[in-house]
Amino acid sequence: MAHRPYHHGDLRAALLEGAERALAEQGPDALSLRELARRAGVSHAAPGRHFRDKNHLLDTLALTGFERLDTRMREAVEVPGPLRERLLALARGYVGFALDHPALLELMYARKHAPDPPEELTVAVGRLLETVLRPVTEGQREGTIADVDPGTIAITVPATLHGLTSLADAGSRHELDDHLPAVVDLLLSGLSPR
Repeated sequence: MAHRPYHHGDLRAALLEGAERALAEQGPDALSLRELARRAGVSHAAPGRHFRDKNHLLDTLALTGFERLDTRMREAVEVPGPLRERLLALARGYVGFALDHPALLELMYARKHAPDPPEELTVAVGRLLETVLRPVTEGQREGTIADVDPGTIAITVPATLHGLTSLADAGSRHELDDHLPAVVDLLLSGLSPR
């Protein structure tokens, strides 16, 4: 009896997992609901129960990416300790996700910047910024971060980390990790009260 790749009863999860794998291997243009169904061992019409079309699949994939990234970063900032260590853990969480899932991260930001992103995606991006903002506002209350617009700071931190990872590749992970403490120190010195 031949092994069927889809047998666990969670077609939606299987399709998203397959889509992320295909995204990493071939890019978003090559994604096909029909091919994902074939790989999952279901009829070509079965994905329609979960995704209206390819755009809906891509939006959902981006949404789950933002949710996973937020979970990783939230776990980092919830660890008790000095602000610098929490920001460093947050930075490592972002960079690790970016290096582990470069194609997904690219899709996440592409869908976020689409002309009319779904409300759920906008909310997920907002939650991610709130996660970044949390140690920033705590640092402002403690007086270790300048009393400037926290929203601007919350955008600056992930923009710095995103830029840093876009200049790197998976082969330079160790080198990038070595630079993160200095990057966080530069961010903190620039954010310190004057």
